[in-house]
Amino acid sequence: MAPQRRGMHDVVVVGAGPVGLATARMLGLRGYDVLVLERQRGPYPLPRAVHFDDEIGRVFQAMGLAEEIRAISEPVPDHYEWRNRAGAALVRIDWSGIGPSGWPTASFFSQPELEQVLAQAVTAMPEVTLRRGAEVVGIEEHDDYVVLSQADGDASRARFVIGCDGANSLVREHLETEMCDLGFFFDWLIIDTIPLDDQQWSPQNWQLCDPARPTTIVSGGPGRRRWEFMRLPAESRETLDTAETAWRLLEPWGRTPENTELERHCVYTFSARWAQRWQRGRLAIAGDAAHLMPPFAGQGMCSGLRDAANLTWKLDRVLRGESEAGLLDTYTVERRTHLQHAITMSVELGRVICVLDEAEATARDARMIAGGADPAVVLPSTALPVLGAGVTVSTMDRAGLRGTLAPQYPVVHEGRSVLLDEVVGRRAALLIGSAGSANMLGATLSSQLSAIDVSPFTIHGGDPADLADHTGQWTEWFAATGMHAVLVRPDRYIFGAVTDAGALGSLLDEYRQCLRLTVQ
Repeated sequence: MAPQRRGMHDVVVVGAGPVGLATARMLGLRGYDVLVLERQRGPYPLPRAVHFDDEIGRVFQAMGLAEEIRAISEPVPDHYEWRNRAGAALVRIDWSGIGPSGWPTASFFSQPELEQVLAQAVTAMPEVTLRRGAEVVGIEEHDDYVVLSQADGDASRARFVIGCDGANSLVREHLETEMCDLGFFFDWLIIDTIPLDDQQWSPQNWQLCDPARPTTIVSGGPGRRRWEFMRLPAESRETLDTAETAWRLLEPWGRTPENTELERHCVYTFSARWAQRWQRGRLAIAGDAAHLMPPFAGQGMCSGLRDAANLTWKLDRVLRGESEAGLLDTYTVERRTHLQHAITMSVELGRVICVLDEAEATARDARMIAGGADPAVVLPSTALPVLGAGVTVSTMDRAGLRGTLAPQYPVVHEGRSVLLDEVVGRRAALLIGSAGSANMLGATLSSQLSAIDVSPFTIHGGDPADLADHTGQWTEWFAATGMHAVLVRPDRYIFGAVTDAGALGSLLDEYRQCLRLTVQ
């Protein structure tokens, strides 16, 4: 009997973890018919990811979920500290306050609660269908669509397929891409708990760099705590991953069955690897399907959500017929380059933390203490997080802004203080500072902006304007960069910037070329 063929969807997302659900939400908000296929029959009930940064808070904001996410997350009130066995500070990283994207610098959460927010959001959308218990077992590519066959004999068709199906991704397997592996492997026991007492944790998140047993102690989201214990060479995964071992390791921290609920224990192998190709034709991958990294920088899920934001605005243009499919070719090179910063940083932090040799640890401690626990001094330097060459300007980058994330400082709009994206929406934007506002846009340039779906906004220091910089942060930023106007893509990464109106036409022309516009 031939499998049932459902109607043609714009996009099928394989996998209903945070990245898959976020991808579906982003596309649904743009009006596309999205089907999410998840092989598990119900949401996974136990914690995994626990951290997101200010950029990812901004991504949730763009999905219209700011209040829901704030309600289930816990901003970090202080610093992230590493200590040696004697309790001396080795490094102290300020995680307090608001980051440049307008959200707390660091926030912690419980993944089941986050997934519930995302699942409720997508199931409330008429554009998105979430099907659980639907295991994809086959992929059949055609010129104009893809057929996904499922274990129950059903099949679904879509114009594009995005695999957010985890480390063992079937979609990635079908792409036949090579993997780059840094050879970084360490086993850690993850223990998630619910404290039943009112103990205060200060600092809230810290790392014990003790060669006898490197240990991580962090928030697990509101009302939760997480411990991570490195497996020692003489231990097996099996003996480490037991409730008895968990309680034994927690006991020195004052955690007992009388004051703590043991929510989960699991041994994970930390690794660092990524796919060389993330997209081909009508198939793409994102999140753990595209990359894995150690958790020391808290960037695993964050990187997956950056994937979704990068891919969906480009796919939107292709689905609408405004850009050629070649625009999607920029997804891999942009994100793979940017991702390597997060992976390299995570690995380098891990190499500092995962030290079991006493002499090596003593030397490490002495070096970091001598450096005053200043992260700029004592931590390994890594490349800045910049997109690879794609939809970014090839010239006119005197300030080094292209491929970097634009800030989201507050502005006053219609008498109300809001974060920038609340005004800009999901379109590309040309941000014009006070110094460049006079005569920056003429009729010709305004026509160019309209043709490439870019909205202009002037940000002034005080006088009434499109947007008023009541905090002075925008004025300071424009002055520091020396730029008069900055072209920001829909995913809030900077295409390029100019110092005068005379260069703006060339900037817009290059953006138009990068978009690979279809002939109208």
